[in-house]
Amino acid sequence: MSPSVGLPRRSVCVMRLIRVLAVLALVAGSVPGTAAASAPRFEVTPIDPQRWQNQYDMTWADWTDIPGTKWNDPNARPTQRGLRIALVAVDFPDQSFVITQPRGSDRFGNPQIDPIPRSDVPRFYRDYYTVPNQHNHGRTIHEYWMEQSRGRLGVGQMDTFGAYRLPRSLFEYGLNEWGQTAACPKTATCNGNLDNDADTAWKADLASRGIPCPDSKCGYDVVLRVYAGYDETSIWQEFGEMKFNRKEDIPDEWGPPASIDPDNTMPNWAPTRYVEWTSWRAAAQQWGLSSIRQAESSGTITHEMAHYFFNIGDNNNNPFSDRQNPPSPFHRAGSAPWDMMDRGSFNGPGGHHMRWVIPPNMGGWAPAGLMLRNRIHAGIVPAGNVLDLSREALARTGLVVDTVTARAVDPGPGRTSGIKIRLDGAGRPDRTPDCDLGTDPFCHGNTGWDHYTLEVVGRMGFDSFTPDNGVVIAKNKTGEGNTCGYNCFNWVVDANPRDIGLVDFHRPDGTAVMASVADHRQLNDAAFHAGLNSGSAYEWVDRANRLHFYVIGVQRDSRGVLSYTLAVRSLDGSGPQRRNVRLGTPTISGLQSGQAAKCSFPLTNTGQAATNTGGHPSPGATAKLDNDVYRLAVTSSGQGWTAHLDNALTTAAAGRTVTVPVYVLRNSGAARTTTVTLTAKSESDPTATRSLTCTVGVGDTVPKPPRG
Repeated sequence: MSPSVGLPRRSVCVMRLIRVLAVLALVAGSVPGTAAASAPRFEVTPIDPQRWQNQYDMTWADWTDIPGTKWNDPNARPTQRGLRIALVAVDFPDQSFVITQPRGSDRFGNPQIDPIPRSDVPRFYRDYYTVPNQHNHGRTIHEYWMEQSRGRLGVGQMDTFGAYRLPRSLFEYGLNEWGQTAACPKTATCNGNLDNDADTAWKADLASRGIPCPDSKCGYDVVLRVYAGYDETSIWQEFGEMKFNRKEDIPDEWGPPASIDPDNTMPNWAPTRYVEWTSWRAAAQQWGLSSIRQAESSGTITHEMAHYFFNIGDNNNNPFSDRQNPPSPFHRAGSAPWDMMDRGSFNGPGGHHMRWVIPPNMGGWAPAGLMLRNRIHAGIVPAGNVLDLSREALARTGLVVDTVTARAVDPGPGRTSGIKIRLDGAGRPDRTPDCDLGTDPFCHGNTGWDHYTLEVVGRMGFDSFTPDNGVVIAKNKTGEGNTCGYNCFNWVVDANPRDIGLVDFHRPDGTAVMASVADHRQLNDAAFHAGLNSGSAYEWVDRANRLHFYVIGVQRDSRGVLSYTLAVRSLDGSGPQRRNVRLGTPTISGLQSGQAAKCSFPLTNTGQAATNTGGHPSPGATAKLDNDVYRLAVTSSGQGWTAHLDNALTTAAAGRTVTVPVYVLRNSGAARTTTVTLTAKSESDPTATRSLTCTVGVGDTVPKPPRG
């Protein structure tokens, strides 16, 4: 039947005109030098392109709210535990609160706001930590813990005390760590204990007011000691090697004051934690601590709280070990910007070189979320949201496929926030070959590692300042231990292990200092992505541990929430179920006249559902064992034609059908037709392979006009 039957005469004429114009365009496109030949080439776009961002370039505009949540509401009460915190504010004879000084007046360029009275300092920092306002850009520590725990844990109460003047100068506390006592003036003793002196002043005040103090914390869960000045971690580099070429170049204004060095005989530099030297003024500041004590520049309070409340250690390395005296070997970062217990604690606008500002509302004020291992350790992720698998059982049941939601978002009951694979079985859990920490910066040792995790990072909430969206695969320890050259328990698998080639900073003489192999930003591009040509990888094989990980598909719902379809397969078995696949007759659609068409192949999993479903710790694993994963390949036979996939993988449950798009591209002057062959091969059983063809002509490239 003619397609024009039943149409008005005018519509028939229009359709004929469209066809004539299309044919003319095709003819013109095959003649060199014609206008149509210069039309933009059709490109197959990646389904999940990697677009990592340097922390230096981030601003508060990069923050994205988590849909349907208001975790920063100070009136939102945690459902399980509201922390009772006593904020004790202290200053020193030689260091007043920076926030009380004129804007930009101190040698570090702070404060960034107009001064407030000393008597208001405790309340200012209480509100800064717990109440959304213009100074903290609406972000609070209450919000952080409510987000990580999905409303279970937060700040229930924060009472303020002080301000108190401590009996000793700041440098007597600050030069009492990291081998810095040699920089203490001979007229002083640098052995101060800030925590003890702050608590003594606070408890004396309580006693004078008749307020009982029944225990060491006076009835609170934690004492937060906020001290005047800077956390050395936030300034040692910026006001050390980034400001001065050599330690001998540091001028007197950055050295010890004349009041303690009247003869000007002391050096203007002092030792510091990670490298040989920094300016004396930077070194004289106290380092923040999990006790908990925080300077006015400390944005990492959530990091210290995790140490304190959950007994989670640091997972960070020394990325500057080549600048120690003597130098020591580099060791790659463990989880870097992806976790708050590593350098992800420095996330926020501007990154780690913007942690010197007061109030501390740039780098460090919006730390990364906790990785799945740490959420499990802290007990703040429901067991029902974690797909817990056994390496040994995978060989008996066959592969597992699941959809995993971005970790910042509550996926709801029965849905998945992450996948855990236990490295069980005979022998050592981690079967990675031995390596040498002294010569291999990528060596993480092979002791203590006992499970893998897969999780999705979507840049919203406190993950807004992670460098990328994507899938993070990590090897983990249930405990902790120094096997990486430092204490470690998360080891993120780097999808792009080559050097990232970032400039860390420029010295005053203009010399570029590159990010070392141990710099946390080497993992900015570590996330895995779905599909071909993403700039990242879509699969990873750990042959020593007999596991194959797949990133099969990516989805983003109407709210903008990211999720991925992931799979894990054992290299030692695929279960007893029969595997098979069928390809159905493709449909052809035009994409760009003379240049591109698409063959859409139905692919059906004609194998069996899982027959052996036991052995995995998660009861919910049973429902996720019926899929198979198929590897796809395409060829094109016609001269001047090419065939392309946007994804080398697909998955379907037993008896289910999915569609595989194949893009067919034609060059100018190419043959009039081509035959495209799609091959689908089961990853579980490579003998289950099927191929089917699709014949495409130049006329098939013409897009059909929309109906109506």
